[in-house]
Amino acid sequence: MPYKILFTDIDGTLLDKNRDVSAFTISEIQRIKDYVPIVLVSARMPKQMHHIQDKLGVTDQPLICYNGALVIANNKILHNLEIPGNLLERIISYNEQISAEKFHLSLFNNDEWYVEQYDYWAKREENNTRVTPEIKSNIETLEDWKNKNKGAHKITCMGEAHLIEEAFQYFTKEFGNDLHLYRSKDTYIEIAPKQVSKLTGIQKLLDLHFKLSIDDAIAFGDNYNDTEMINAVGHGVAVANARDEVKAVANAITLHHKEDGVAKHIAKLFKD
Repeated sequence: MPYKILFTDIDGTLLDKNRDVSAFTISEIQRIKDYVPIVLVSARMPKQMHHIQDKLGVTDQPLICYNGALVIANNKILHNLEIPGNLLERIISYNEQISAEKFHLSLFNNDEWYVEQYDYWAKREENNTRVTPEIKSNIETLEDWKNKNKGAHKITCMGEAHLIEEAFQYFTKEFGNDLHLYRSKDTYIEIAPKQVSKLTGIQKLLDLHFKLSIDDAIAFGDNYNDTEMINAVGHGVAVANARDEVKAVANAITLHHKEDGVAKHIAKLFKD
């Protein structure tokens, strides 16, 4: 086998047009998984990744969640970065008091996902990830986490474009030095600790669990948050639908995620 471990992003990379893993992807992963560990790397929470692991037959493998903020192996946390309670409180306060009107906030810690109401945005995320959020006010969640000395692994803000734009401008000014703010669309902001990256999660896992070099790894991705890992691994692969920034640093470009690009590249690279 040319590489000793495989990392792959999920949404826009591994999943097909139905937001699922295709039969061909399953067969290719299962063909090599006994020789090459398959590790999912995603902005998702652990619970939103388990059903994919199950279909691929790799439930025994680690997970890199929340873009590297949480790394889990053998049901133990190897790496953990959280948005501290004081910053979480200020973000909630902005939505409660400063914003022209409230927008949707999703608050995540490990396998906890809280929303204030089961609205359009919560239903959409549930449809995409096959996990149902718990309903609790943002202030209640904040107080509960404060009492348990917990922060957020991720916050997502969703709503009308003008509200999200105003929030993004405010958050950038107030928290730009402390938090990573990412927009994949004009109705969406993803907020994470500043130090978080998929590459950091990969390096922690390689050093602490697998004892492998970054040069031993192959990785697949499509979006801005995949650029660093694609550039750093021994063999970085961009799917055809990837951002130009990802393609620019990739060693190879495979087919579109809707055309089983990851599986097709595995079939070509890992011969029996």
